[in-house]
Amino acid sequence: MDHYVEDNAKQRLIDRLDILTAVNILRSQGYEHEELILEITRIFYVDLDEFNEIVRAAA
Repeated sequence: MDHYVEDNAKQRLIDRLDILTAVNILRSQGYEHEELILEITRIFYVDLDEFNEIVRAAA
């Protein structure tokens, strides 16, 4: 994802399904486990506890 997102334009991801969808999209674009957190937080404000649970469950 090579686009610029201003911080004030970021959406909040707090719903488990929304976070799961974003993770699945990033994975389908080739992002590895280590890159997911960097990319998802660059694009969205994310509930990190929920994100970590999703990534742990998928591993």
